[in-house]
Amino acid sequence: MSTGLRRFREAPPAGAPVAGEERCEMCAEPIGAGHGHVVNVDSRALLCTCRSCYLLFTVPGAAQGRYVAVPGRYLYAPRFVLSDAEWDELQIPVRMAFFFHNSALGRTVAFYPSPAGATESQLPLATWEKIMAANPEMAGAAPDVEALLVDRRPGGFVCHLVPIDACYELVGLVRTTWKGFDGGQEAWRAIDAFFDRLRARSREVGTGHG
Repeated sequence: MSTGLRRFREAPPAGAPVAGEERCEMCAEPIGAGHGHVVNVDSRALLCTCRSCYLLFTVPGAAQGRYVAVPGRYLYAPRFVLSDAEWDELQIPVRMAFFFHNSALGRTVAFYPSPAGATESQLPLATWEKIMAANPEMAGAAPDVEALLVDRRPGGFVCHLVPIDACYELVGLVRTTWKGFDGGQEAWRAIDAFFDRLRARSREVGTGHG
């Protein structure tokens, strides 16, 4: 499990600094709760950074591409073009999953939140390419640092383009609130509130070719 994901799924140890006392994991300068994140492309670790270090890695090719700053873009497609049959082809056994291009592997990968953490699903690339062709408004997610988070709702599928740390947050939320076989009311209230917050900060985009 990456350092970034562990940060969201586990409570801090006793005596650990509170959010306001955190320090940049690159230069050790103090940082606040609203700090930025940088992804280590090789290890998938998510690093908390001060503003100066964060800005260094917004430049393409910085550190030979090993570190990339996580952007703050949020998009929302409320009528994502995706059929139940295509969802089944993606082999996702739950309501939601996120997809991002992993540069180290050279391909798109799929994960879904589970009580055990982030679980990878073997993604049939041909199916995923067909889905993306039907939803051009959601193409162009930045490799490693942005993901498409798909949520299967009673009325159809919705999709959010989000920073990768938002997906880690969702994984940690499921990991820490899920109880029993169906999750329990507390977990689903927390999950629904999470998606409400995403929608509130996202720019709505079109509906694809459907």
